[in-house]
Amino acid sequence: FTPCVFPMIPITVSYFTKEGEKGNTNPFYSASLYAIGIITIFTSLGLILSFTIGASGAGDVAANPWINIFIGLLFIYLAFSLFGYYEIQIPSVLRKFSLNQEGRGGKIGILFMSLTFTLTSFTCTVAFVGALLATASQGEYFWPIIGMLSFSCAFASPFFFLALFPQYLSRLPQSGGWLNSIKVVMGFLELAAAFKFISNADLVWNWGVFDRFYVLLIWSILFLLISIYLFGYLKMPLDSSINRFSSLRIISSFIFLFIAAYLSTGLLEGRKIHGLIESYLPPPNEEHWIENFDEALEIARIEKKPIFIDFTGYTCTNCRWMEINIFEENDVQELFSKFILTKLYTDGREDIHRKNRELEINRFGTAALPFYVILSHDDQVIDTFPGMDPNKENFIKFLSQSYSKFYE
Repeated sequence: FTPCVFPMIPITVSYFTKEGEKGNTNPFYSASLYAIGIITIFTSLGLILSFTIGASGAGDVAANPWINIFIGLLFIYLAFSLFGYYEIQIPSVLRKFSLNQEGRGGKIGILFMSLTFTLTSFTCTVAFVGALLATASQGEYFWPIIGMLSFSCAFASPFFFLALFPQYLSRLPQSGGWLNSIKVVMGFLELAAAFKFISNADLVWNWGVFDRFYVLLIWSILFLLISIYLFGYLKMPLDSSINRFSSLRIISSFIFLFIAAYLSTGLLEGRKIHGLIESYLPPPNEEHWIENFDEALEIARIEKKPIFIDFTGYTCTNCRWMEINIFEENDVQELFSKFILTKLYTDGREDIHRKNRELEINRFGTAALPFYVILSHDDQVIDTFPGMDPNKENFIKFLSQSYSKFYE
């Protein structure tokens, strides 16, 4: 249910649809290998990074601009394969390690998808395992391992079924035409996901190229192209001729056309769209937030007001969700006016971002994002609020009770 995991749904479905078209594969085995790969890689990578780099190691990897660029380019590469322009095969050098070349290639490909899944999901999932990673970085072993295994098992379970069913669907009689259309649509969705990760790199490197406007414009065009494709005006290399349009295809065409039109309304100045979609887009500049802890503390001492600290990240989708769907509520804005609002980014490349990250880990024992803290003007902790919570009332209660404690 975490927002930045959604791009992996079309990736998983499309990849295993192609796997199912191979006659010599076992769907249950492939889906199991994918799930076990996610569990093993997620747990191992998180713990290894915590032991070697520290509690923020997993978050650092997820926010690394080079990794985000790599994932974005990988999604583009996969998308054009789904369009039918080329067939992806494992390099022959790797296939030679096994006499059963096809089996070896399939296994490596599935495990590679597990690794891609883990990297793309870290920015969301680290919010839930941040405390475990902090504990691991301090020398604990048993409970962090148990916790990571438990979380990753639950996390991987729905993707086991998402990997299993497409393989059986692709083996149905006369599946070629409509199944190829599904793959092409999935390819367009992968292109949309690619620009989410490219914009992450843009934010960290501060390019200012793939900002909210241009990412939303690209998405609008991609959904429009899906509609045009389903209407039959755009052909891909492996498409068969369409003798008649089914009602499902026509309805789907209009749905994607409506989505494209809806997304385009967000291009108008000051116009925001649904909060879930906005959480994928680059954050806007917010002038009323202070981005330096020492400066915020100094202002709080002068004005005798409590400090609200938002530990956040440029690439944190859960953080964007909270900012769009909770922070902008009138009740929350009214309470915010009573605090010195401070936003501390922890995943940038500058020294101040490193200091923010160390402050969160060393003082509050977590690397989770988002993470909210209320401090008094004399730097005493009043309360904390970990992670993303879709219940607005819980957040309002946290703010109002913290404000009351400040004046006790």
